[in-house]
Amino acid sequence: MIARPNLFSVTGGDTIQVKETAHALRQLGINVDVVVNGEINYSQYDLLHFFNVITPEDILGHIRRTNKPFVVSTIYVNYREYDRYHRGGSIGYLSRFLSRDGIEYVKTTGKFLLKGEKVSTPLFFIKGHRRSIQHILKRASLLLPNSENEYRRLVTDYGIKKSYRVIPNAINPDLFKPIPHTERNIVLCVARIEGQKNQLNVIRALNGAPYKVVFIGAAAPNQLAYYKQCRDEAAENITFVDFIPQPQLLKYYSSARVHILASWFETTGLSNLEAGAMCCRLVAGDRGDVRDYLGDEAFYCEPGDLSSIRNAVDKAWQAAETSALSDKIRQNYIWPKTAEATLQAYQSVLTSST
Repeated sequence: MIARPNLFSVTGGDTIQVKETAHALRQLGINVDVVVNGEINYSQYDLLHFFNVITPEDILGHIRRTNKPFVVSTIYVNYREYDRYHRGGSIGYLSRFLSRDGIEYVKTTGKFLLKGEKVSTPLFFIKGHRRSIQHILKRASLLLPNSENEYRRLVTDYGIKKSYRVIPNAINPDLFKPIPHTERNIVLCVARIEGQKNQLNVIRALNGAPYKVVFIGAAAPNQLAYYKQCRDEAAENITFVDFIPQPQLLKYYSSARVHILASWFETTGLSNLEAGAMCCRLVAGDRGDVRDYLGDEAFYCEPGDLSSIRNAVDKAWQAAETSALSDKIRQNYIWPKTAEATLQAYQSVLTSST
């Protein structure tokens, strides 16, 4: 498994996806190594599994150095709306003039030139962001999107149809389960604090509301000004907790009546799955692929509309507690099932390549 170089230093949903999938595959007897940096002896592996097609600079070099079959968990997030209409600074300004792929190329080039971040091959700068992604999609033995909607978006945006299997994101069913007879008296948001996750609008919508609101998450390293703005604008009913490991989240999930993830875009929203498994009512932004998971059992809001966010939270707070969504998540979206589906995908690729 090959993932972005900062997978463990800047944690996100993909960090959990990689770690938990690898662990569950090992439980099935599969030898799995997770590599985020360093040289790879490709000859000792039957198959390569890449993550995040939106960072082709991390993938392109590997597939040029080996002919091993590979699959890609696409995790195809679209940052376009936030970058173009709501982000400040040079990236926000340039996003008003450049295409989505153009601005992602600028971001990667900036990280390379200004921060010294590595790319897997200089060829990325010749091909560009769009053609690099298309090259990866064409070469892949199989694509592993997290939902049907994610695959449809990928085909629409890059014009390449490819064999695929939906491998849903999941939760640890032994960890995230309902805790009965708990007092649920907070609105909770668990996510890295960054503009894409939209915490600032949630703060503005819930400032002074009759709810205790708790944000849990570390500031994104390149968005410290956004984090400071969130802290500066938060009223007395809002508190912040830094990043904490998953087991420590249980006491917060069990105390939350509502969990909100009003992001500008989510492929899944793992923290909403975790919270939903523990019987929290859920509020989600009406973007991305979250409906493939939550269906009509969540309350949706327009991320840019403060009244929409507030109304969704109010409705969720007043809604009767039910185990329907928790049962659905714990039956369908658990890492052992995800690992079994992933293994079946591997086997189909290896069978067809022999």
